Amino acid sequence: MDESLILLIVLSLCLGGGCWLIFIWAVRKGEFEDVEKPKHRMLDDE
Repeated sequence: MDESLILLIVLSLCLGGGCWLIFIWAVRKGEFEDVEKPKHRMLDDE
């Protein structure tokens, strides 16, 4: 029982770390930029 618990903890830490790395990569790539700005800029007549 202890071996399976340790395995699950290690697996969850690996999955969590992988998700965190993907999130950091997406932020640096610019995936979370403002998507509303181009719509509003199109309506401005400057």
